[in-house]
Amino acid sequence: MRADEILALQNEPACDHNRKSKSGCARPKPGATQGGCCFDGARNALVPITDAAHIVHGPIGCAGSSWDARGSRSSGSILYRIGLTTDLSEMDVIMGGGEERLLGAIGHVIERYSPAAVFLYNTCVTAMSGEDLDVIARGARRRWLVPVVPVDCAGFYGNKNLGNRIAGDVLLKHVIGTAEPAPVPKAAQRPGIRTHDVNLIGEWNVGGEFWNVAPLLDELGLRVLCTLTGDARFRDLQGMHRAEANMVVCSKAMLSVARGMQERWGTPFFEGSFYGMADTSQALRDFARVLDDPDLAARTEALIVREEAGAEAALASYRRRLAGKRVLIFSGGFKSWSVISAMQDLGLTVVATGTEKSTEEDKARIRALMGPDARMIDDNDQTALLRAFDAYGADILAAGDRYIYPALKARVPFLDLDHVRDIGFAGYAGIIEFARQVAVSAESPVWEQVRARPRWDGRNDHGLSRQVEGL
Repeated sequence: MRADEILALQNEPACDHNRKSKSGCARPKPGATQGGCCFDGARNALVPITDAAHIVHGPIGCAGSSWDARGSRSSGSILYRIGLTTDLSEMDVIMGGGEERLLGAIGHVIERYSPAAVFLYNTCVTAMSGEDLDVIARGARRRWLVPVVPVDCAGFYGNKNLGNRIAGDVLLKHVIGTAEPAPVPKAAQRPGIRTHDVNLIGEWNVGGEFWNVAPLLDELGLRVLCTLTGDARFRDLQGMHRAEANMVVCSKAMLSVARGMQERWGTPFFEGSFYGMADTSQALRDFARVLDDPDLAARTEALIVREEAGAEAALASYRRRLAGKRVLIFSGGFKSWSVISAMQDLGLTVVATGTEKSTEEDKARIRALMGPDARMIDDNDQTALLRAFDAYGADILAAGDRYIYPALKARVPFLDLDHVRDIGFAGYAGIIEFARQVAVSAESPVWEQVRARPRWDGRNDHGLSRQVEGL
């Protein structure tokens, strides 16, 4: 990928904080890829396309973090779960056999698995050796008559956020608009209710979260042409351009896809979240607003009244149990603010939130939720985070999975927010499950037991400072 193309992807006109140097989209600095490089971001964004084959062209180490550990779920094909790589060795790089090896891998995958499409991922090694994935993909398409999509996403290009943007750019260039969506089946048509076609952009279906929301959209007559890319089929992506509205689900990195579709096909979009009761209701209202359908708006309000009443009844006991609890959130990007809304729905006090990989827009949302003096932590040092937990008087740490073991060693109640989880927190059903998980983590009797000094020690010090020092 040329330098000017990378710079163009870092420039997002639809983002209010586009040009600020502290933005997660700014020029990468040394060490900026900690927690996810460009390759990692592109691959994570595209691999949930369930019926496609995903070939990593490079050393086997680049494919070592298998997608099988991720929480994105499928209601159909599980081809996306199979890790595929050309496994380049030093000899392949020195003797220049990488392109031949990749063609052989494409042919093998097509003949064995019959994928709907094949995605080819460039890595640092193949980018530096100058292999042209575009030429290889064109030749493979002519030979096997299967869509083959090149993804130029070498890790050294930048951070995970940039990788997400590259993935979106690839879909705009090679996939979206290349086929028409299927018509609405007669069995799905409902008398007196107009069906609207919509897309969810940046929805990964982690833990089956989309399935919490899908019944609500279906009841309102909103047919989801595609979720980009959780539980998506390649055919769904091709027909996205016929949607009447797009919702960007929490992910600023995918904003470029929504903007690109608005410029090419006139599709309006809005940003929203399905985390927390208030945000879920607002997202449904925004669909009715953007689609400008008064009947849909009326039905949406009726559905919200019903669903919020049911959720409130289910959450009442959890709110009593969690009253006064304080939580420290450390999960950057969109989760740095969307989880705050969910926590506040439960009546918890958020003492601080992490802003690793968060954009200036994310930080603005945090201030709107927590006030102008919101505490933001951008240092991902584990020991420092646990010291902050102690200093802020938090009762529970909500963070990504890499903090599980430090938290357990420090005897700290922990809630996993990472993409590896198999529990969905989106929608009205999701907030109830979210409350249950928070309560289970915070109220477990094991914490008092493991924090207590032995009876023979003569002390009963529950503080974390000494435990953190010992990590």
